[in-house]
Amino acid sequence: MFTGIVEELGEVTAVERLEDSSRFRLRGPLVTEGAKHGDSIAVNGVCLTVVDCGEGEFTADVMAETLSRSSLGALEAGSRVNLERPMAVGDRLGGHIVQGHVDGTGAIVERTPSENWEIVKVSLPAHLTRYVVEKGSITVDGVSLTVVDAGPDYFTISLIPTTLALTTLGVKQPGDPVNLEVDVIAKYVERLLGDRAEGTAR
Repeated sequence: MFTGIVEELGEVTAVERLEDSSRFRLRGPLVTEGAKHGDSIAVNGVCLTVVDCGEGEFTADVMAETLSRSSLGALEAGSRVNLERPMAVGDRLGGHIVQGHVDGTGAIVERTPSENWEIVKVSLPAHLTRYVVEKGSITVDGVSLTVVDAGPDYFTISLIPTTLALTTLGVKQPGDPVNLEVDVIAKYVERLLGDRAEGTAR
């Protein structure tokens, strides 16, 4: 489980394309402190398992399912990535509950800079629209953010200087893909209410 508070701006150092998967080597001196085989690290909001770790880098295998559901397939050597270690029991929950399970991808539509922040418009897949509400939470490339405006096929977020400086959202340009994870609580509520409605109908 993660919180969507990015700890480190890392870098992809190598990508090995395999028949139905990819193996990534990523640099992240902070997130690899004490990391070992089998640990989890979120990369642009995608929970990956550490296969090998050492000298400030770690290796992770990314299966076809993950590549098809996220934007990780577009990464190459030199790409910058948002990195976060799992939340430790007893820690403060700085963002919101994030699983690292991407629900879909969107794209940066436009950026509107202001004096001290920037408004970013992101396209939203139709199947995720019902989960995104004004002032609700959403994870964009692993960053926990508050929705400013929720449209029929888009949403907007407001990025403070810290987010712009310390995550990949500071350099993403219109057309660039982003991973999206909606609030898991909303999905559970929908499923439970749906089951109740079906039971009533019977």
